[in-house]
Amino acid sequence: MRLLFMLLGLSVSVMAIAQPKILTQAMVITKTTIVAPENDELPVPAYNESGEQLRIIRFGGEGETKTTTWLKNDLIKTFSESEMGRTTVIRDHSKKITTTIMEMMGKKSGFFATDEDQLQMRKQMDSMMRSRGQTASDPGLNTPPVYAITYIDENKNIAGFNCKKAFVIGTRSNGKSDTTIVWYCPDFKIQNLPSTGGSGGGFGGFNVTSATNGMEDLAGFPLQYERNMNRGRKMTVQVTKIVNDKDVSDKEFEIPKSIDVKPMKDMQTAGGPGMQIRIGGQ
Repeated sequence: MRLLFMLLGLSVSVMAIAQPKILTQAMVITKTTIVAPENDELPVPAYNESGEQLRIIRFGGEGETKTTTWLKNDLIKTFSESEMGRTTVIRDHSKKITTTIMEMMGKKSGFFATDEDQLQMRKQMDSMMRSRGQTASDPGLNTPPVYAITYIDENKNIAGFNCKKAFVIGTRSNGKSDTTIVWYCPDFKIQNLPSTGGSGGGFGGFNVTSATNGMEDLAGFPLQYERNMNRGRKMTVQVTKIVNDKDVSDKEFEIPKSIDVKPMKDMQTAGGPGMQIRIGGQ
């Protein structure tokens, strides 16, 4: 009987040790690379009601994006830099507000939105697409996938951390599935940050309320992942550095007073006439 209790106690200890540590402060530097096939088509020209051709900005296109993310409790700041420009997204989970600051073509602009604002914007976009007949012919493409994780007994060192391999498989209601190859560190997870880098959950960090990728259920933090995207593109995300032993200053999350931050509803006119924004080449 004594041996049985010892074995049970040992099992509980092993399970406790296996649980990843939750980090509440950290700085993560990430590189995202998107490679498009040689026959990738240019966007179809679009025109406004006056017949003027719109300037189309495609987020999530080919190229490299460097991202630095700071986390402190319920606050997250992500700074991204690419050929398109610079974007800073500050997320306050306690207040459920996301603020985005963009630097493009020498201009700076800022917007903020509550989670409720984002949900309403998503509903309006879906309604607009349906009215224009732009919804996918396959309804399964518009439904959130259900994720499953398969763990693989392989190891790899990334940014000084021992990582393990996993497949994150997302299956939609039409039966189609996509597999993301992930290398994760089982030693820790980062609070409110299931992953970094990638093509984002929406323009300027918006739609974060609906942006899940299955990695929030991983038994650790992902330091590298590969995913196939639409139009035959391939995305690779790799963490190059993690600092988790230094205090993150509160000033890191302050919004510059020099930038006029407006409500999300003003986004439609912020670019001025002749501009259209497309996400992921859509």
